[in-house]
Order: sequence, then C-alpha cells, then structure tokens
Amino acid sequence: MVFLSSCYHNRNLVYLQRGGFSKDSLTRITNTSQIYRLQVNDVLSVKVKSATDNESADIFNVTSEYMATISNPGNLYVEGYSIDRYGKIILPVIGELTVQGLTLEETRELIQAEANKYLNKATVLVKLVSFKITVLGEVKNPGYHYVYNNQISILEALGLAGDLTQFGNRTNIKLIRPTATGTAVTVVDLTDPHLLGSPFFFLMPNDVLYIEPLRARTGRTNLEVWSVIFSAATTAILVLGYLDTRGR
Repeated sequence: MVFLSSCYHNRNLVYLQRGGFSKDSLTRITNTSQIYRLQVNDVLSVKVKSATDNESADIFNVTSEYMATISNPGNLYVEGYSIDRYGKIILPVIGELTVQGLTLEETRELIQAEANKYLNKATVLVKLVSFKITVLGEVKNPGYHYVYNNQISILEALGLAGDLTQFGNRTNIKLIRPTATGTAVTVVDLTDPHLLGSPFFFLMPNDVLYIEPLRARTGRTNLEVWSVIFSAATTAILVLGYLDTRGR
C-alpha cells in the first residue's frame, strides 16, 4: 500500500506535464497580465514632486522621505490613501477624487491633471501598496504575502508559500478573486502546460489560492491512527499474557 501510494504521488508532483518543451531552445508562450482596476479598500501611495518648487510640492505629501525608507505594510496603510466605500480618496490640497474602477495609470493621470493646477512641472507617482495574495491549504508556509511589484504569477506566489506539500492536489487549486460585484472562483491545474498562457497565470491583488489535500493524505492519516491502535492493542495483549502467566 505504501509503495502504490508513493507511485501515485510521484505521478502527480510534476508541474506543467507533457508540454513538449525543448532542451535546446526556449518555447515561446504568449501571455499578458490582466489590467487591475482599483476597488474599495485598496490603499494607494501618492507622491507629488516638482522640478522647480519641491517646497511647495511637499504640501501635497504626507509621508517624509525618512519614513519612506523604513516603511512596513502597517505604516504604508496608515500613511497611504484608502479608497472609501464611495470609491474616493482625499488628497491634501486637491481634495476628493473618485478613483474606483480606474487603473493605476488612469489614477496617476487624474491626480497629475489636478496637481498641474497648483504646480509647474509637477510629477506624480502612484503605487498600490495593498497588493497582497493569500495562499492556504497544503503548502509549507500558508498565509498572506505582500507583493512589491506590479504583477506576480501563480508559480511565484506558491514559491512565497514554500511550494506545495507532497499531499497538495496540484490539479484542482481554487483561485478565489474578489470583484466589484462579489467573489469569483475558478480552478487551476498546475500539471497542465497551458497554464502558462492562461488568463489566470498572473494573479490580481487580494487573490486567494486554496490547495486542497489529496485523498492519500486522509488515507495515510487513518493508517497512522490504526497503526497506533494496533500497537497499543498488541502491547496490551502481551502484558495481559505475561500477567496471566505470572498468576499461574
């Protein structure tokens, strides 16, 4: 039983199977990450600079240069601009701006247009500081991870979680994604080489990956429990037999 279980696992541990990849050249696979549109509760970092008047530009910023160098996710949240339930952020001097549904570039252009009303040669930088993904289930380090980049692939996310355990089901990973109208769920197969070209290969902010256990996980756990019971029963029988012999 242990041997057959081992063989079963080995067949299901390999990622991107039967892809026809070459050892001598790169196989080109076309894929483009989806464009993320800002949602309620996202947190933005907004910086305004001026080539001619940095002192005036500072009134648009709430984070000092020193704090920017030591920021952690908690500080970034406190000092960032959280999108409220109405889809708005409130910036110093500029005031309220509706950014829900916009891309980061569209948001930057919107703030840039407002900053130009007050500053000459203004430069606006906008980043999403609440980009995090969560990995749960049969991985070595389950939890959530902040992404300090504009995109992350599903393989990179699993790498942050220490990869799947040998009992993780690689063919039926649930990708849970919050949307403006609710929650959407799809299934990802890590053994399928077409994953590299899938629209779900690149994750979006606040995505959750859940890796369910293989049936062998339950079977092995049950086997271990029965082994303990059998060992205890055997020990009890031996002890009783010994006591019975001593009694005679």
